[in-house]
Amino acid sequence: MVRTKAARLAPVKSARALTPLMAAVLEDARRAGLLEGDRTEHVSFRAPPALVEAAKRETGVESPTELGILALAALAQPDPVAAFMKRTRGQLGSAHKLEY
Repeated sequence: MVRTKAARLAPVKSARALTPLMAAVLEDARRAGLLEGDRTEHVSFRAPPALVEAAKRETGVESPTELGILALAALAQPDPVAAFMKRTRGQLGSAHKLEY
């Protein structure tokens, strides 16, 4: 099978198996422009097999490369809940009453 350059550079080929959350992570990274360009950066590390297998099961991704891209995409995006909590810290609605 001959693979085209576009096929090699497509973000996470097994996206059909991804959970909705993982698909959203990749979509957010794509919208932010983080998945554009050639895959030229090499990242290599050793990980415990149980961790890799659990991540594969949780995400539906089989390829170590695609799993790494998904993990980096998740780490590269700001957490919207954390941003909201920081932005609204100490603010309660006018009708809110604390009960002790």
